[in-house]
Amino acid sequence: MIFLFRLLVQKYKKKLLFPTTVMTIVLFFVIQSHFKSAPPTADLVQPIPFENSFIEHQESTTKYVEDNAIFVEVKGAVNNPGVYELTEGDRVLNAIELAGGYLDTAKSININHAQRVVDEMVIYVPLEGEIEEIETIAATNSTSSHLVNINKADAMMLSTLPGIGLAKAEAILAYREGTGNFKEKQDLMNVTGIGQKTFEKLEPLITVK
Repeated sequence: MIFLFRLLVQKYKKKLLFPTTVMTIVLFFVIQSHFKSAPPTADLVQPIPFENSFIEHQESTTKYVEDNAIFVEVKGAVNNPGVYELTEGDRVLNAIELAGGYLDTAKSININHAQRVVDEMVIYVPLEGEIEEIETIAATNSTSSHLVNINKADAMMLSTLPGIGLAKAEAILAYREGTGNFKEKQDLMNVTGIGQKTFEKLEPLITVK
């Protein structure tokens, strides 16, 4: 049988060559077009990896908000002094309310209730009469602290006065030791080297008390 098939192929080889070639070409194009039009299989679809960037961004944003918490300490004449947590944009009034409000003896006239609070801020509410007392002490200290007491100052302090060097300062100390304390400011002109013009510059800067 096989031998007979070979004889037929050899006998009609030339006649079968062309049809066979044509069928092969046609079959090739049919198969090609079939693969192009066929829907993609599951193996060809590549899964897209899930990124955690969005979650990480949310976590970092949450941490940022927590780090920006504002803590304010309220002291003085309030019902509940202490440290309170506020949010950005809150006012001093909000902090006072958290502290339970003012005592009856509080003096809040000088407190700016509309001021925005900042982290680590301290709000002190004085009592009535406390402000006047503080202002009086401050005024007294500021007035007297700038004056040099020529009966108590040492040579270094005296030399800070205009026109008084170390030599004249030593002369003032020698006068005090020999004569005693100055009774009036004008007595300073009794010191050698200190005249009327020098004294006029020194008078508003010195005291004998």
